[in-house]
Amino acid sequence: MQRRSAARLGPLLLLFLLPLAWGEGPEPPRAAGELQVSNRLAGQAARVALHYLNYRLGSPSALRALGQVRKATVKTIPEIGHKYYLQFTTEDYKSSQNVGTCLATVFYLKRKPRPAVNINCTYTKDQKQTREDDYSFYKKMRQQTKPITGNDIPDSYGNIEPALEPAWALAVAGSSYLMWEKSTENLGYFMAQVKNVKQWITKDDSIDFDYSVVLHEIPTQEMISCHLRVIWTPGHPLKVKYFCLSENQRSEFGEGSGSESGSTNGIFNEEEANF
Repeated sequence: MQRRSAARLGPLLLLFLLPLAWGEGPEPPRAAGELQVSNRLAGQAARVALHYLNYRLGSPSALRALGQVRKATVKTIPEIGHKYYLQFTTEDYKSSQNVGTCLATVFYLKRKPRPAVNINCTYTKDQKQTREDDYSFYKKMRQQTKPITGNDIPDSYGNIEPALEPAWALAVAGSSYLMWEKSTENLGYFMAQVKNVKQWITKDDSIDFDYSVVLHEIPTQEMISCHLRVIWTPGHPLKVKYFCLSENQRSEFGEGSGSESGSTNGIFNEEEANF
């Protein structure tokens, strides 16, 4: 069977490189000020913003990864939390080509479990082509009479079967919801691998997948197993349900429907001078 190398790093190599790629930095700052762009917390906040963006866009063909943090500032709000102001470049998740720049705020609230995100991005990729790619995948899945299945995506060499790439990308979009929800100021996540995937044939207009995925938690290096149910229709928010079990047997569950607070377009309530 024809295979090609995935553009993103294979999970085994990724595990060695992630601590370096994540950057280094001190514990969460307690006063307002500019952060070095290599600071671990700046990169962590930028990735949280992209998890939120990838989930809310709900497009397996429009996934973004972090390129470089250009500017980062943190503001401490006593008794409430830390707010990060970020400017960073983004890359296409599969090809690693530059696809635009983002401005974002990420607010870690002491009394709320997930970060509040506002993000606004430029986009250099052909959006018409992105929509066509999404619809092509959707149409193909709707025409399936035998559900698609797969295991170990990518494999230990970083390879993904071309026929499974869109299903893998949908897993990344769905996992982005739980990675956003689980992220804290100190803990971040990558989806290391889809252990298995199974399509459910539906009678409505949606396509429906069950996934078992492995998340890599940074900086603890813990591997977390999660079960995902992802329901998707092009142009509509993703519906995600998940259940996770960590190495210490701590269990978590949740669901998202695209109605969560936050913003992926438009106008920042903060002045750009904060950057």
